[in-house]
Amino acid sequence: MYHPYFRGKQFDLLTIREMAPLLSAAGFCPIIEPVRDVLGGLNKALDAVVEADGRAIMIVNPHHGDLSGAGEPLKDMLKEKFLDMPGISAGILLKQVTSVPEALKCYEQNSSHSPVFIHAGFGEAKALAERLDPFTKGNCHVFFENHCGKLYLKHFKGSHRVLLRDGFEHVKRNRDHVPLQKFSDLHVTFEDEGMDGFGDFLIVGDEYSESGGPAYAIAIHLTFIDPDKEDEMWIHHFLSERQDTPKDPAGKFAEALARMMQVLNRPNNKILETEAVKEFRKLYKDGHFPGLGHVKKLSMNHHIETLAHYFGKGK
Repeated sequence: MYHPYFRGKQFDLLTIREMAPLLSAAGFCPIIEPVRDVLGGLNKALDAVVEADGRAIMIVNPHHGDLSGAGEPLKDMLKEKFLDMPGISAGILLKQVTSVPEALKCYEQNSSHSPVFIHAGFGEAKALAERLDPFTKGNCHVFFENHCGKLYLKHFKGSHRVLLRDGFEHVKRNRDHVPLQKFSDLHVTFEDEGMDGFGDFLIVGDEYSESGGPAYAIAIHLTFIDPDKEDEMWIHHFLSERQDTPKDPAGKFAEALARMMQVLNRPNNKILETEAVKEFRKLYKDGHFPGLGHVKKLSMNHHIETLAHYFGKGK
């Protein structure tokens, strides 16, 4: 059903580890594009998924980060450790530069790991579908919405299809975020789109960068589902008051957190009281700044908890 897409940085992998039991209980299947050549964190995340009897898709030919264009360590890891673990599938990323022979070769190399095709700029949908026939109906295909129109999608009709939508609006600077905006309705409409599942890039978005640079403004992102707007998902961007210098991130976090508390304490507040929100409340009470990576992890945890609750699988 739900496929959150993670680029495998430290706190992305920690989110998967911490949320593995809930991801499994809700029937959610994370997609992981590894971006670090140190695989310890990735191993621990996949171990947590397996221990929770869950599922995950690990991309074996990542496009971003340290392992771009050199997926052999990932293929070896699958073969050596996860060969007999059916919950871990090999993801094959299809970019604009990928040829049909390359896609099929990667498929054959990972055929024992229930390979999943992830379409992200690939231009030869018809040729690939014809080469896969008559096996197409047994395959799973994940589509980046921005790269795959309806004409593209129709070539894989009959297979298990998942649509990924980037609901996070990208801005050059945190200070450019508006306080409140629509995130997505795909969790409500994916079946109307002819899809078997849906996904997103959580509160991070599809754009990839190695580091965010100095933060002149601190932003905390929390999603919520609005029953008064046909269950659309919206996102709050809680910004620090000071935005003119990269100094004092702890103080700016306190400012952003105070704005969050103002919204959370409103009687008509629609943000779900998740475990992540409870931790934000504790951080506010204690006056503690855990670091921006931890803050990002809490926002991702909250997003997963919110969707699990929507589908009746959360607390």
